Amino acid sequence: MWLPFVPHQQKPELGLPDLHTIKTVTLTPSYSCRSKEEFRTGYAQTALFLSKYSDDRNSPDLLFNGACGSEDYFEGSTAGDDMSLIADLGRVPLEEVTSSKAFNFQRVHSFELYSRFTQEARVENKHTYAVVINKRELRGLFVFSVVNYMPNKKVDLEYAVKEYQVMNVRSESEGFEWGAKNRAPCGEK
Repeated sequence: MWLPFVPHQQKPELGLPDLHTIKTVTLTPSYSCRSKEEFRTGYAQTALFLSKYSDDRNSPDLLFNGACGSEDYFEGSTAGDDMSLIADLGRVPLEEVTSSKAFNFQRVHSFELYSRFTQEARVENKHTYAVVINKRELRGLFVFSVVNYMPNKKVDLEYAVKEYQVMNVRSESEGFEWGAKNRAPCGEK
């Protein structure tokens, strides 16, 4: 029996981002280079929230971080079970970064050309980055370029969201822990 394709409906109350549209934001100052009073305001202007959903949960999709006088960096994972990853794509035009090019901008099978995704990436002026969002109820991909950068003070970004999904977790394996080691199944040595 043939069933028609029915696309998922976007729920306006989640405030999901438009895809493939370049937007701008300024993050200031770096998160860890703030006074005690500024820390009381939460993330304030140090973080990028791509949706109302992530903002309501105080779960930023990108954080501009770095202690005063030290190197600044970007991070996508800010909570316990977040496993978002970021890659520095170098000096490439944001307009040309597609979802597939985020993983290998040249689209040439060479292990040296594949993007290196890590937990954090150093802030580099005029560089473009890709972030894979992997959170409990969020999955996505966005790309951004550093337009202007003043260490510890501010970073001006242009960004485009390539994919963004809010999911309902039906079931999950219990016991996630960042430091958990692997063990043999019970009864085996």
